[in-house]
Amino acid sequence: MRIAVVSGDGLPVSGLLTVLRNVVHLGRDMGVVDTPLTADLGYSWRPDKPACYPRGLPGTRYPDFLRVRTETPAAAPHLADELLALRAEVAAPTGAGPAWRAALDARIAAVAEPYEAYFRGWFAAADVDWVWALNMTLSDAVPVTLALHRAAADRWGAGRRPGGVLFWDHDLFGSYAVREHGARVYPVAPSGVTPLPGGGAEHLWGVVSDDLAKEAAGYPTDGTPEVVPNVLPAIPAGGLLDRHRAFLRDLDVPAGAPVIVAPVRVFRVKGVEISVALLRAVREESVRRGEQPPHLLVFGSMAEDPEYAAEVRATVAREGVGEAVRFLDGVPLASHRDAAGAWRLDEIDLLRIAAATGGGVFFTPNRTDVESVGLGPALAAVAGVPCAVTGFTALRAVYGDGHRYAVVREGELAAAAADFVSLLVGNRDGDPAVRAALARNREQVARCFPEEPWRRLLRRMARSSADHAGRPGAPGESGAPGQSE
Repeated sequence: MRIAVVSGDGLPVSGLLTVLRNVVHLGRDMGVVDTPLTADLGYSWRPDKPACYPRGLPGTRYPDFLRVRTETPAAAPHLADELLALRAEVAAPTGAGPAWRAALDARIAAVAEPYEAYFRGWFAAADVDWVWALNMTLSDAVPVTLALHRAAADRWGAGRRPGGVLFWDHDLFGSYAVREHGARVYPVAPSGVTPLPGGGAEHLWGVVSDDLAKEAAGYPTDGTPEVVPNVLPAIPAGGLLDRHRAFLRDLDVPAGAPVIVAPVRVFRVKGVEISVALLRAVREESVRRGEQPPHLLVFGSMAEDPEYAAEVRATVAREGVGEAVRFLDGVPLASHRDAAGAWRLDEIDLLRIAAATGGGVFFTPNRTDVESVGLGPALAAVAGVPCAVTGFTALRAVYGDGHRYAVVREGELAAAAADFVSLLVGNRDGDPAVRAALARNREQVARCFPEEPWRRLLRRMARSSADHAGRPGAPGESGAPGQSE
């Protein structure tokens, strides 16, 4: 299959894209996904991500399987203001009635027009079989989603050709209660102007959890989503490699220090400030026990949300852990050397470092209602390391009562730190109870995040497009790209 990716995230690195990578590698191993995929990551319609608007971060490097476009299909004066105004109007309408709705529809259509032409031209030129639309159901850019629907109908609708759009949603409206300056970014349910996946043959709809499927069942559409759980990465066993050691030296992480990773963006709801405060408590507990205190590596970029980043920096200073926290400025999808020759490591390598140094994972959302899955505990489990986590709504639904992690409760950092350090030490020293608990964690996430739903979906999509233009079923290349030392 020839795949185009349209992501609503507006960032060069995010959890969406790391899961995309895992699915692409699975599809290549199955021989049903052609690479490279062409992709638009939403830079030109996400002015709320100012560091990346409208063409992404200069110098960003992408893995071999992805060819990222940097077009700006719409370049009208004040477009950024209009995109933000439309997002706000969809989330919290300021009017009602036929005249208001007609005016809103006209504004949406004016922005959608150049994007529709852009999508049509791209999909035709690349001879695309399927579009994977990541989080395009959310209302970050209703005009662009409308344009995507129209371009898809023109190319695949009414049985014109095999293929179509897979709307692949990691978040939906009710469960993603992100707020900016006190106002909710998304409505609690899709409004009348929000394009939704439909029931036609040219639309498939995948969501990452049972709870999202239940939420979507109440939406005003005849489309029915199927649950395709996130595909988790495989973390190689073994000690530190040369690139890992060079990376840690560049960050001035002391030899032998346990490394804790926080696999989150520096975005307000991700609770990085809690991870920073927890680090201070964990370091104090480690010193009390005569252990080497750990260092914390936070995946996200400080440029994504400068206001929140300033608050995080203030927390680092207040907690006195500046020498032990490193912000990685966005973790790439594949490890590589940058222009200066320094290593930039991907999620897989960073989790391997955590495992090899006797470290772990912090995952500390500061709101209960924004994580549809919350992959932190799952990533810790596949790496075989302990996790400290705050309680959020989806935690028990996804991981159940038997998953072993240190629970971080408000006002009880010392207790969480003591539990987490006990897990770190027990894992390092081979304590049978700790090792058995972490093994159960790994087995549990294998059940919760099976690959088979994605395998079935990929096979179905490949069969539907196999006869397109007389091409075979897009065998693709097998195996994941290697990494050099």
